[in-house]
Amino acid sequence: MLAIKLSRKGRKKQPFFRIIILEKTKDPRGDFLEDLGFHNPFTKETSLKSERIKYWLSKGAQPTGSVHNLLIAQGIIKDEKVKVTKVNQKKIEKKKKLADEKKKAKHASTEEKIKETTEEEKK
Repeated sequence: MLAIKLSRKGRKKQPFFRIIILEKTKDPRGDFLEDLGFHNPFTKETSLKSERIKYWLSKGAQPTGSVHNLLIAQGIIKDEKVKVTKVNQKKIEKKKKLADEKKKAKHASTEEKIKETTEEEKK
């Protein structure tokens, strides 16, 4: 099965992506069938060969989630965007608990300071 994927290129911490077509199980850094364009996330510059993309889609190629959303943004296909990232609810709950504990500790320490200052004022 064919897939339209992003292949990362560029320097360290300055990536840009080529949009390529290849077999779904192959590594995007290796050989590919055709280069269909590129996307630079820093400059928001995107250049796509829309005719070739439509051709490969008609042949049964499936875009990855990120490429699917990019094609929608460029107006090549008409569909709803796909949720690409998965959020781990356990991690979010853990972060909220830690934030609440910090807030309570900070609040308790400020209350202690207020009590100390009021006691000093009474003397």
